[in-house]
Amino acid sequence: MGRNLVIACCETDDMELTQALEQDQSPSLGMDSGLLAGLAPNKVLISDHLDASSYDVLIDFTHPSATTHHVDFCLKHGKKMVVGTTGCDAELEQKMHTAGQEIAIVYAPNMSVGVNLCFKLLQTAAAVLGDSVDIEIIEAHHRHKVDSPSGTALKMGQVVAETLGRKLDDCAVYGREGQTGARERNTIGFETIRAGDIVGEHTVLFAAEGERIEITHKASSRMTFAHGAIRACRWLEQQEKGIFSMQEVLEIA
Repeated sequence: MGRNLVIACCETDDMELTQALEQDQSPSLGMDSGLLAGLAPNKVLISDHLDASSYDVLIDFTHPSATTHHVDFCLKHGKKMVVGTTGCDAELEQKMHTAGQEIAIVYAPNMSVGVNLCFKLLQTAAAVLGDSVDIEIIEAHHRHKVDSPSGTALKMGQVVAETLGRKLDDCAVYGREGQTGARERNTIGFETIRAGDIVGEHTVLFAAEGERIEITHKASSRMTFAHGAIRACRWLEQQEKGIFSMQEVLEIA
């Protein structure tokens, strides 16, 4: 994602890349970020620390532990954020909501325009189908992804559950094994696949007797997430403070 974000920033006329970050002890430290991304040299060397003087918006696709530090840093220095980190727990999400009282943050488990359109479609499907269907969410990612289910799958489940008046924590079922008995209608099932170099695939299955509806999104390139992040950066120019979703950025909330 880092390389794709560098490409997206460098290829956008009204954006300037001023910093590129990696974790400490990364072999990429000190390298030219343009060269590393397969572009011409841009003289932005990869570093392991932020410099508050040279940027307006921080795009954060990292790890919850790094995002926690970055939220504190941006809050201290009055900088805006676009956060695409997944696996954030309730404590970190609350930290971002609190920070949103002073700075502007777009936080989304998936920056893809298509995925966020799917969220809207899921609301419609759940509202129409109600409790007459069984609902399953199947997601697949590359073998190196560390969190499961994906943040996008959980967001899809949350959208469906809230539309149906349920709490996802109460109705989610994560995988099945052994003699589980008949399926309960009011549950939302999750199945996870980790294999090869799959960028990201999500399907929400609404299954009734005699028919089923599937809403699917498949990402074939991480550039789709990078382009969404750039779109969020542009939108944040008009926001002084608050925490926002990609659906608000796309005006489909």
